[in-house]
Amino acid sequence: MKTTPITSADLARSIIAVPPLCRDENLRLAEAENERLIRHLEGGGVRILLYGGNANLYHIAVSEYGQLLDFLEASVGDDTLVIPSVGPMYGTMMDQAALLRERAFPAAMVLPTTFPATVSGIQTAVRHFVETSEVRAVIYIKDPHYITPEAVKELVDDGLVAWVKYALVRDDPSQDPYLDALADQVDPNMIVSGIGEQPAIVHVDQFKVIGFTSGCVCVAPRQSMNLLEALKAGKLGEAEAIRERFKPLEDLRNGYGPIPVLHHAVAEAGIAETGPPLPYLSPLEEDRVKEIGTAARALLEWNAS
Repeated sequence: MKTTPITSADLARSIIAVPPLCRDENLRLAEAENERLIRHLEGGGVRILLYGGNANLYHIAVSEYGQLLDFLEASVGDDTLVIPSVGPMYGTMMDQAALLRERAFPAAMVLPTTFPATVSGIQTAVRHFVETSEVRAVIYIKDPHYITPEAVKELVDDGLVAWVKYALVRDDPSQDPYLDALADQVDPNMIVSGIGEQPAIVHVDQFKVIGFTSGCVCVAPRQSMNLLEALKAGKLGEAEAIRERFKPLEDLRNGYGPIPVLHHAVAEAGIAETGPPLPYLSPLEEDRVKEIGTAARALLEWNAS
């Protein structure tokens, strides 16, 4: 595992994969299956793994968290960055901070909560987490009322932030006053588009953010990396053609929920057995799973072409 401080060069060199977390029928970590998924991602060139919403770390037990950290640390290649998540509740986050302090992870993402929370309270929570864990935070913005761009800047200026994951969904991603304000307050080299392939081209080309996260990269890592390379080279037409191939599975994620669809997609494509979802989530209906499987297998076949 790569343990050096995260730089803009790190964020620019790889898609940031946001994988599901495989579990067995008893909801325990399925280490062999998670390793299969990690090898699939690394084999496609991915060198940053972010375990957050798709891994349903919102509901992980603190008693299991240390085991997860030890597994991730031991299971990735020497040049792969791994970023676990913490929270979203303050007490959970602080218990996790103590566990992270004993390990070598260079950053952790703070899962957002909007109630009960205030902007200044969120700032205080992030400060307490970083002070206790000695690990810099990734700020995850998926609600416009969660935190202001100015408040993010204060945390960045104080050296508490590794990078920012921006994930506000817009009907037209090119019209985004919040992202305009954020990029004015914070160096875009610290901002990552956080909603997969769909808005990535606009976010990288227009707003100059450094890269993007992806769930569908778990199915087609080589093609997702090709999209990033095309964007970096300014080949927007090529990037758009690649993005269109991800659209069927992304549309299913929009329609049926991004977390459960990716969970089923990885399993239906035969990449790894993801097992049952950790409650409070539940499996999707059989007809929807079949639809997801068709899209996922087509994406995997394209990835191998």
